[in-house]
Amino acid sequence: MNADARVMEFFPSVLNRQESDALVARACEHFARHGFGPWAVELKDGGAFVGFIGLMVPRFEAHFTPCVEIGWRLGFEYWGRGLATEGARSVLDYGLGELGLGEIVSFTSERNLRSRLVMERLGMTYDAADDFDHPGLPEGSPLRRHVLYRIARGL
Repeated sequence: MNADARVMEFFPSVLNRQESDALVARACEHFARHGFGPWAVELKDGGAFVGFIGLMVPRFEAHFTPCVEIGWRLGFEYWGRGLATEGARSVLDYGLGELGLGEIVSFTSERNLRSRLVMERLGMTYDAADDFDHPGLPEGSPLRRHVLYRIARGL
């Protein structure tokens, strides 16, 4: 999944096996530190690995941090089935309900229309005043400009 250029279109590059394994290790560390993180997603029928959906604490500083972010990455063959929206709804319910978080954000490159549509279907709100340049991407990168969506408990 992380080596698929279609899946990684809005990331700086695809990941090789070592980089992908390091991502999983960081996810495990995140779970140990925060009690939540990106959960593996499997199909209900057959149990095939689809990708991940979960809650993360971003490791960079921006006008909206500290915060908890919801994010997802699904294998290309699973796109267009509503799986990101279905899974993310469950994760939002967990974060805003069981964890008692007051707000959850999501962000992506302003060019990533598919993820933006998921955020909108989830009922997250967008305000252009929250747009930001991702500090982990170099100036001049076409992916640097990011949009931020928010959802608060009780909405």
